[in-house]
Amino acid sequence: MREPTDVPDVPPPSPAVIDAAATAGIDFEPGDLDRLHGYLRALYEANAVMNLTAVRDPADAWTRHVLDSLTLLPWIAGLQGEGDGLRVLDVGSGGGCPGIPLACVLKDVRFTLLETTTKKARFLHDTVEALGLDNVEVVADRAETAARREGHRGSYQVVMARAVGRLPVLLELTVPFAVQGGLVLAIKGEQAEVEIEESRAALHRLHAHVIDTVRTATGTVVVVEKTRPTPKMYPRTAGEPKRSPIRK
Repeated sequence: MREPTDVPDVPPPSPAVIDAAATAGIDFEPGDLDRLHGYLRALYEANAVMNLTAVRDPADAWTRHVLDSLTLLPWIAGLQGEGDGLRVLDVGSGGGCPGIPLACVLKDVRFTLLETTTKKARFLHDTVEALGLDNVEVVADRAETAARREGHRGSYQVVMARAVGRLPVLLELTVPFAVQGGLVLAIKGEQAEVEIEESRAALHRLHAHVIDTVRTATGTVVVVEKTRPTPKMYPRTAGEPKRSPIRK
């Protein structure tokens, strides 16, 4: 186990980061950057004793974690005017991205962070409390289990995920949570189009379709719309989506 002295100092955002955010249309309100800075400090403090981030230089985390998470802002903010109680789910939240950075800047949106690993879920809970994010709930559970529970299945206007797995697997773990007409936002890399092609059968079986792909400064956002209720058999039992992705 690494000693606390190994915890790197997290600098405030550089002017380049602020400029990149402005170019992306992100307008920070008072307190937003302080909360985001506090989140990154908590992330690296916890990373000294558990594996939460592979980004070695905390200065890079402003781009690779914070700005990457905030690329989802346009879709979530675009739904805020459609009524009260907008619910957003972060599946496989891990170290808290994209959920916590988004919750720091969207205080009127209700976020749920879903994480299987108990110690990571505990980190998320402690960090949310320390930052005073009363718009965030942490659920320690597998997606395959939570998606069959009342209050979660078919209950979120937006479901999002980053670094959870290839798209055929990710879709089975996310689409069941969305309301009919809701969105799944997947942050992917350069293989996004290949993964979409791999997902044709999964999209058909899960009653969803890709409505957009948007290249950002940090990755590619794949936007999926759920068109009809998910068949009751999905998601399958724990581990099955990863072991045997929907292919036909």
